Amino acid sequence: MTTSTAETGPQLPARSALRAVAIMACAPYLALKITWIAGSRVGIPDGSPLLDHRVLMAVANSVTVLMDAAVVVLALLLTRPWGQRVPAWLLGVPMWAATGLLAPIMTGFPLQLIGVAFGGTRMQDAADEPFLDGWVFNVVYGGFILQGLALGTLFVLYARDRWGHLLRGKVWDLPSRATGPFVRTTAVAGSLLALFPAAVHALWLTGSTAALPADRIARRTTDFYLLEVSRLGFVAAAVTGVLLLALRLRPSLSLRPTLAAAWIGASAMGAWGGWMLLAALLPESGSAQGPSALPALTYAVEMISGLLLSCAVASLLRRRGA
Repeated sequence: MTTSTAETGPQLPARSALRAVAIMACAPYLALKITWIAGSRVGIPDGSPLLDHRVLMAVANSVTVLMDAAVVVLALLLTRPWGQRVPAWLLGVPMWAATGLLAPIMTGFPLQLIGVAFGGTRMQDAADEPFLDGWVFNVVYGGFILQGLALGTLFVLYARDRWGHLLRGKVWDLPSRATGPFVRTTAVAGSLLALFPAAVHALWLTGSTAALPADRIARRTTDFYLLEVSRLGFVAAAVTGVLLLALRLRPSLSLRPTLAAAWIGASAMGAWGGWMLLAALLPESGSAQGPSALPALTYAVEMISGLLLSCAVASLLRRRGA
């Protein structure tokens, strides 16, 4: 589909509405972050660890403001004529990060709500010191879910218009040059590395406290276990999807859902693993000890594995396009 046809016809009102939803969904998060940078304590209760590292939190809030503002840019890029001329990598990298950061929230937060609805416990209720007021999580995560739904739909429509010819067919339709030695080696290496974080998440899911900090042990609530299930799910989706593509193990499978599983799973491992690694390395309030080695190592390996699997997917698509 050409640029002109992508911006005309019956799909334009729907895309404009989705763009508006994505942009408006950023407003609550951006408003909170900006007020916190300005010194406000709205939504932050007394005793919160966020009050112990004001300079660090101001820097972190500034970075996350820029990250959420990037969603606005992406929403415009996916719906405006000039967005069709953007190099693939310049769109792919921020969309990879957005997918990897939003997908775990889009699955994890609803799971947490379901768990609470059935009598489960929440991590913030088990904490000795309150982190944020409860309404903040509902407003912010609700906005993230709307962002993910709107931005994800816009990206699917954009990809169909621009690269639809590369996404059709079955797994076996992938040419041999698209699944060459580099793609296969990277896919296998990333999958083998993924075994380590998968094993650690499985241990934590089954009740092990191996290398968990004391505060995390105390907060092993329903939320904690549901999030571990979610993490294992993304690892399984990434490894399964990438290996099916790279090794063409099930030739009759449709390419699009297999590619979607590989993209979402690998980006969640890479981007969210990196985010959790950063959080694990940050200083904790009132803690005389440094970060625990095993959680940091787990998130680091998860991030590296996700990057390798994502590289395999990106290389496969680039080679097929060539």
